[in-house]
Amino acid sequence: MSKTRKDSLFLAAGVLGAFSAGLAVGRGISRAGTTCTGLPRASLLDTLALGLEVFAPVVAQGVIIRRPPMVALAEKLDLDRRAVQRMQKLRDKYGRGPLMLPLPIRKQAVVLDPRHAQRVLDGSPAPFSPASTEKRGALSHFEPKAVLLSEGAERSERRRFNEAALDTAHPMHRMAAGFLPLAEEEAARILEAARAQGRLDWDVWSQGWYRLIRRIVLGNGAAEDHELQEMITRLRGAANWAGFHPTMRGKRERFLERIRMYLDRAEPGSLAGFMAQIPRNALTAPEQQVPQWLFAFDAAVIASFRALALLDTYPDQLQRAREEIAERSGKPQLPFLRATLLEALRLWPTTPMVLRQSREETQWEDGAMPADTGVLIHAPFFHRDDAHLPYADRFTPELWREDWEGGVKRDWPLIPFSDGPVICPGRHLVLMTGSHLLAALLEKHTLRLENKRLDPARLPGTLDNFGLRFQVS
Repeated sequence: MSKTRKDSLFLAAGVLGAFSAGLAVGRGISRAGTTCTGLPRASLLDTLALGLEVFAPVVAQGVIIRRPPMVALAEKLDLDRRAVQRMQKLRDKYGRGPLMLPLPIRKQAVVLDPRHAQRVLDGSPAPFSPASTEKRGALSHFEPKAVLLSEGAERSERRRFNEAALDTAHPMHRMAAGFLPLAEEEAARILEAARAQGRLDWDVWSQGWYRLIRRIVLGNGAAEDHELQEMITRLRGAANWAGFHPTMRGKRERFLERIRMYLDRAEPGSLAGFMAQIPRNALTAPEQQVPQWLFAFDAAVIASFRALALLDTYPDQLQRAREEIAERSGKPQLPFLRATLLEALRLWPTTPMVLRQSREETQWEDGAMPADTGVLIHAPFFHRDDAHLPYADRFTPELWREDWEGGVKRDWPLIPFSDGPVICPGRHLVLMTGSHLLAALLEKHTLRLENKRLDPARLPGTLDNFGLRFQVS
């Protein structure tokens, strides 16, 4: 039996066993039906299928930091497309939901209706808190006082600070004049390294990106701080296991102390220098907001590499990108390249599971959801629902144009950076940085996929970013 086949069977057996053991001790869960509050309740078999085909692939690939072998396996077995198909079957069987799962020790709901997804996102942080049990278990490994894990006055203060530092209200950060030349410099380094080894692969790409992120967030003095990168990688690896991995308090404190050092230095031209001017109080915990920024930039590292694959697959769209790059002195926001990044995030979400937890009982069309219920929005289900979206499996950057009326974007949850009051405060900074790095790479060079071809009529459900390789000319 092949190793890939053994890995997939091991994954299936493990998840099936875990769900079977948990569900067997529950009460009154043998049949599908409704809960005592009227919401539909999944059957045992459907709950097992959900765990195996939707939840398990996400966890196996890594929720906080990706596991390259499992991402490659997910692409080979088309696991993410299977997850979307499972969610479609649940919607067809149970209707609009929310669908309650018969778990014995936790109240859990899965969102099946786009209007419900938007309601949950618009209703955050209250009554649907982003500080879910699972998120606390994971993110506390490296940022226990981050805004995502905060509530009440602490959350309000930390959100204010994040929005001020990341300049959330503006597509171009007010420090853009200093940040964009750094993108140009790192693009040149990436191209030089790619030519030296004969191709552009993930190692060259990610190393260049992480160097750029450290320079933007912490300053040029952090450019070669590989130890800092190793620290957060190790802590995020532990976070993949959430509460099942012991908290490495000593390593976490050393990591946060390193962040404090850069914040105290407040190098001019960096976010650290910019945020030094922002008022704070005893609740702010600035050093614990920075790790989330480093974490959030991972979306750009992954999405921008996949964006290169998209542009190689669609020559007409690549030409549009080149035209925009040629005119970028008059269009500093680079709207088409931003749309390309957003499409990479729609097609292959870097945050596939959007989690909330209800803090009070909520009323729905078919009944009540109890307080303290975990709520799951599976982003790939809504992003790639080919039963409702004609563009589900195609590169469609027009979706992100403000004046485009050709689809259902305005009443459908396309949520590459979440949505509502807790939408990612750094989304514009991420898109600005990523689009300008792409522009610098593509301005005078051609990058062609070396090792695989994508079908433009039906893009894959999973795209292994670690396995992409490009020829540079």
